[in-house]
Amino acid sequence: MTKPVRPPVVSLLNVAQEAGVSRATASLVLRESPLVAEATRERVREAMQRLGYIYNRGAANLRQSRTGTIGLVLSNIANPFFSALAGGVDEVNDEADVVGFIAASNESVDRQLRQIQRLREHNVDGVIICPAIGSDDRLLSELERLALPFVQVLREIEATRGDYVAADYALGVRLAIAHLVSEGRRRIVFVGNMPVHSAALARLRGYEQAIGECGLEAQPVIAGSRDNRFDTEAFDALLASATPPDAAICYNDIIALDLMHHIQSRGLTVGRDIAVIGMDDLPQAAASYPALTTVATSPRLIGRKAASLLQKRLAMPGRERQRVVMAPELVLRASTGLMPHGPSP
Repeated sequence: MTKPVRPPVVSLLNVAQEAGVSRATASLVLRESPLVAEATRERVREAMQRLGYIYNRGAANLRQSRTGTIGLVLSNIANPFFSALAGGVDEVNDEADVVGFIAASNESVDRQLRQIQRLREHNVDGVIICPAIGSDDRLLSELERLALPFVQVLREIEATRGDYVAADYALGVRLAIAHLVSEGRRRIVFVGNMPVHSAALARLRGYEQAIGECGLEAQPVIAGSRDNRFDTEAFDALLASATPPDAAICYNDIIALDLMHHIQSRGLTVGRDIAVIGMDDLPQAAASYPALTTVATSPRLIGRKAASLLQKRLAMPGRERQRVVMAPELVLRASTGLMPHGPSP
């Protein structure tokens, strides 16, 4: 079997000769220099295309001590929320001429450390990371030991180290409960609680604060799990009680959609008997029946902001750390329809 014959390597000098310009001018075109006239720029690009010229980015990066790559370590890449976040990161990467490597921790601290080590072996310039459940100070110490600039997203291990971007989850829950109260709801339960990281703790804190501020009676908190399920037995017990819930705020949209299906399977009407609010505003929220009221946390914008912060950190390593907490927005839909007989007493 004959080996495929590689085409000859086309140099920048070959391109310059083909375009009738100097090598220096061809180099300026590669670097998007404004010093080159548009007609000349187009001629050089056409020559590159005809000759099949491939820019040796590796050699250029060696001269700049940068590889033009970053790592994105996410806890669950199957979750559509993280897909949107990764899309935001990629938009900024594309604008900055940067390539991203995506790795999944699958909520495993050990796997997370292995992925970070592999990214370091590929000489990424920095890392954006959503810490896996169970992560602690050792993760940040390892990133610092590897000399990897980093930005934490969504979850925060320590508030004094590294840049951080997330939504204001506590505010989001408070907005949701304030709306439910304005619609006459009084027995509001929190479904899907997972006190395992900062983002989950913030949601619970927002729930407890809002219940107190609105003068409502505290309801049992329904536990959730890492695979976005909730304790159906505990919820059914509440439904069967003398004072069943008339509204639910959920940890995220995935749990909220599951809860709506569960409520309907019990012969109740979502939006009338029980109002349901999710969090994140995934595409599935608007497409559900009834359409899900939710707290928009803008994962794409979070991804964009995190990628921008990382690029700033790479350009100015000594700059002051930045902590960005983005305001959420309540998106009203049919799952929080009006009470059938007006506000309850």
